[in-house]
Order: sequence, then C-alpha cells, then structure tokens
Amino acid sequence: MKSSAIWRTPRGGSLTKLAYYSTVQHKVAKVRSFDHSAKETDGDPLYEISVQEEITARLHFIKFENAYIETCLDFIKDHLVNTETKVIKATGGGAYKFKDLIEKKLKLKVDKEDEMTCLIKGCNFVLKNIPHEAFVYAKHADSEFRFQNTHPDIFPYLLINIGSGVSIVKVESEDKFERIGGSSIGGGTFWGLGALLTKTKRFDELLQLASKGQHTNVDMLVKDIYGGAYGSLGLTGDLIASSFGKSATTDKEFSKEDMAKSLLHMISNDIGQLACLYAKLHNLTRVYFGGFFIRGHPVTMHTITYSINFFTKGEVQALFLRHEGYLGAIGAFLKGAEEDNPNQYSWGENYAGSSGLMSVSPDLNPVQRARSGTFSFDMLEMDRLERQLVNLPLLQDPTSYIPDTVDLTEDALAREYWLFCFEEALDGVVKRAVASQKDQPEAVERAEKFRQKYRHKLQTLRHQPFAYGSLTVRSLLDTREHCLNEFNFPDPYSKIKQKENDMALKYYLKVVKSVEELSWEQRQFTLVKGLLAGNVFDWGAKAVSDVLESDPDFGFEQAKQQLQERPWLVDAYNQWIERMKGPPHKCALFFVDNSGIDIILGVFPFIRELLIRGTEVVLASNSGPALNDVTNSELQILTERIAAMDPVIQ
Repeated sequence: MKSSAIWRTPRGGSLTKLAYYSTVQHKVAKVRSFDHSAKETDGDPLYEISVQEEITARLHFIKFENAYIETCLDFIKDHLVNTETKVIKATGGGAYKFKDLIEKKLKLKVDKEDEMTCLIKGCNFVLKNIPHEAFVYAKHADSEFRFQNTHPDIFPYLLINIGSGVSIVKVESEDKFERIGGSSIGGGTFWGLGALLTKTKRFDELLQLASKGQHTNVDMLVKDIYGGAYGSLGLTGDLIASSFGKSATTDKEFSKEDMAKSLLHMISNDIGQLACLYAKLHNLTRVYFGGFFIRGHPVTMHTITYSINFFTKGEVQALFLRHEGYLGAIGAFLKGAEEDNPNQYSWGENYAGSSGLMSVSPDLNPVQRARSGTFSFDMLEMDRLERQLVNLPLLQDPTSYIPDTVDLTEDALAREYWLFCFEEALDGVVKRAVASQKDQPEAVERAEKFRQKYRHKLQTLRHQPFAYGSLTVRSLLDTREHCLNEFNFPDPYSKIKQKENDMALKYYLKVVKSVEELSWEQRQFTLVKGLLAGNVFDWGAKAVSDVLESDPDFGFEQAKQQLQERPWLVDAYNQWIERMKGPPHKCALFFVDNSGIDIILGVFPFIRELLIRGTEVVLASNSGPALNDVTNSELQILTERIAAMDPVIQ
C-alpha cells in the first residue's frame, strides 16, 4: 500500500481524526471471449478467464483519542514514504493545538482550513456516496436505527452542528451554504455545567451518569404545578415546566445521575426548539444533527429526537449520520485533493476495512468501550468505484424505490435465519476459494484468514445489525465479497460458472424448440416454471451446493420436477397470465441471477417470449462477482453467443 497524500483533522473534544489516500493493488478476474468464427468443436469453452492485477484508489479515515497523537504522527510519517506531500491539511481546534508538534515531527507545513467549509463538504460527500448514511433514532423500537433511503437530490438541508456551542447552517448546494443562526448553549455548556454540578470531568462519563438518571426528581413538571395536565393549553402533566425547578423548593440532595439527566434535557430541548424554528422559517424538512455532543450516543440522540418530535408535532424528523464524526476530516481531505476532483467519482464503503456504526452506550457495549483507547479504534474505508453511480432513469420515483425485499435490521427472525445461512455456507466458500487457486500454496492460509474475518463480521452483525446501515441479504453478500477481495480471492466461482455456462448452452436450442411446440397457455406456465427451476442453481444455498457437489448430472428437468405444486410461496401467476393476454409491455427490466442453467435455460427462453410480443428487454447484472451470479462481462459474452444461435435474440 502506498499513500499519495495525507491530511489530518483534529476537532473539538478529545478525538483526533486522520484522513489519507492510498492506492491498493488487488487481483481481478477478467473474462475474454474466444473467437468462435472458426469451426467449433464440442469441447471449446465460450470464454477464457484470466486473473489480473489492478490498482484501486482508497480513502482511509481513522479516529482515535488525542492521547495517541504521537502514535498518529508516527503512522503518518511511515506512510509518507515516496510521496511529494509538502503540506498537511488540518481543521478544528486541534489544528491550532498541535500545529507546532505536527510541523516539527513531520517537517511539513500545516495548512489550516475553515472548519465550517470542511464540515459541509464532508457532509455532502457522505450523503451522496454512502447508502443509508442518515438514520432516525427510535430508542424503544425493535430497531433503534431506522435508515433513510438515499435521496437523488440531497439539497437543501439544515445542519445543526453541536460542538462547544451550536451552529445552524442552511446548505443549498455543493458550494452554497450559510450560517443562519446558532447558540452559545451547546455541548460545552452541558460539559461545563455538568462538571460543576457532578464534579465529573470526562464528557462520556457525564453522559453515562445522565443515562442512569431520572430527570423528574429535579425538574418541575406541569402536574407539579397544576396537579395534572393543563388541558386548555394542550400541555400534558409529564411535560417539563421548569428545568431544575425542584432544586429551588426542596432541601434534599440530588443525585449526580438525576442532575446530569435534567441538564441533558434542558440543553437538548433548547437546541431542538431552535432547530425547529429555523427549519420552519426556511421551509426545510431535512434536518441533520452532528458534532461532538451527538457522536452516536444513544442518550443524546434520544433527547434530541424527543425534542424535535415535540416541537414539530412529528412533521420534522431528527436525522443523524453514521459517520458524522468524520465530516470535518473528510472535508479537509477533499479541500486538499481538489485538483484531483474526487467528487467526479463515486465511492463505496469497504465493509472489510470499516468498523461500522457501534453503539457507544456503556451499558449496551462494554467490550467496545474497553477498546476505545486503542489507536485504530474506529475506521472508515472507501474505495473508488469503476463508474460513477447515478439513479436509474427508468424509475418513476427513485426516492421510493427500495432495492431489497427484506430489511434484516428490523426483522429479527429473518435476520437470524439469513445469518445462519451465511455461516453454514462459509465452509463451502472457503473450499471454493482454495480450489480456485490450486497452484498457489499460500491460498489455504489466506482462505483461513478470510474465514476468520467474515465470521467475525457476521458475529458483529448479529449483535449490531445496524453497523453498516440497513442489513440486507445484499449487504451480507457485499461484505463477503469485500472480505474475499481483501485476501485476494477475486472470483472463487469463476471456473464453476464457466463450466455451467458451457454445459447449458448445449441445451438452449432444445429447450426453445420444446417450448415452441406447446400451446400458448402451456407455454407461459412452462416458461415461468423454467424461471423457478433455474433459480434453484444457486451455490449460495448449502442444500443446493451439496446436491450440485454430489450429483454433477443434476439438471434442468430434475429441478423442474422437484418444484412444489402451486400455490408457490409468492404466487402472482394468475395476474401475470391475465396481463399477458393484453397488449405487450413497453419495456421489461430483468434483474438476472445465477450463471449456467438459470440465465441460459430459464431467463433467455422467458425474455424471448417477451421479445416476440414486441417488448423491449433490458438485462441488469452485477458489475462484480457474487458467488455464481452472472457478471456483466460474462452476460455480454453469453448474449452474443445466444444471439448467434437464435434469430429472435439476434
């Protein structure tokens, strides 16, 4: 790994964030079509597979305690080898605090960047590039974190940055933002008053006290004044009438926990009301909260959420960000890399290298808290994608499109089922990974490291399903591929896919001919059964992979015979047939799945029927490998080959 530039960004509080760019060399499986113009023999494969070395750009963001600043600078120094970096970008309070130390140790000039500009740049970057970056926090719900779909247009929005004080910023575009308000009563107020009241000097310990406190012992409620609710004004009895109101009329001592909780409510309610007023004044519905006061703490997110819900009557939601602690660091990095224009690319979170969103509640996660002092406690890694991602233009409403059938973050039964499936399949994936690189003796050791890493990720997701946003089957597959890539297994199933594609192609014309001989009604039913039977050939399912391993001759007809009778688990066949009796569809977008029998004998005969009717067909496939799914480069070769055999496809 070679770093080409490094920027560090200390911010207020006790944490330092480091951002740097590197290039990572890794293996990629490529397919190339053979020339089939000459007379073919039955044994000719359709394409050849080669493994090539590729260079990928990667962004790294690391967060650690200021006590480890010397270790951090040593880390930067080691990674500055053979680079032309002369300036290091810094922002926040630490840009001043550590300036001399940085310049002396690294022999680099510290270039201080405007904190708010960096913050906004960072916020824009994560909202655009990381799906499920924003979430709503619901303390008492089955799933604490409710992630929001990525909106095609992230602007305009309101950013409430709660550091020592509060800054309220209206963001209208990449480069247009305005600080429209703020308050001196913020995180520093909570910390300062909290220290005076409880003699507790550490911010996290103060929050820990607050999480155990009961504010009603200190606050005067509406019912304490009126004996119940104040109905004519719409005030419930449990509403706070006066923060710390009871301390003026009671002689007893109050506990540190109760005072901390009362103080937290007082500060949060004040900030929440300010945020609501500015949101209404500027007609904004997207309000994001960040700053060291938030920092992913459940107790602060809950009090802010309650305040926003109360003052807007549920019309505005308090939104939090998974990576809000990195916004300033990301922004400072982007400022330093402007000549390379990183915004022209799309970047994707690398699940293998990122630690994910962790609950920092001391009660919920004592192990995580024990690790918080280590140097690489919290990491985010992002890889530059081959192509810039855009919203699918065919979608009627991109904002309402959800590309997953089930949210495993919210469905505990489905989550446990799928995590078990992926754990069960792990031995098979390791076996395939080793088999795909038989000529490399160290493959066994790398495969074992992959197994340990991916199993650890699955265990983390079992306890913290919200770590990388909404947990879905797709994100579990992505995590597995990221871990495989980390240990240089670019496509363990490439040879299996090649063999299955070659085999299925031999039967394509036979299947098409048998379908054409059927009546219209029989043909439609046979084509749909072909889709279901083809989908059986998925090496991700352990029961299926066991059959395919033990019986290589298990084929299309056997799969069709083993299908259950209707009604199927999801069965809209009757509605489909009625629609097919009507005019042809204008366009069909078909998301393909497995290689071999599925794509060639299941999907192609089905879409062939649509083409005959006059429907335009778009095939959508994965850009990268996932088990035996057909990739885009493989699909292009397959389609050309089938087109050469079949005039309808041609």
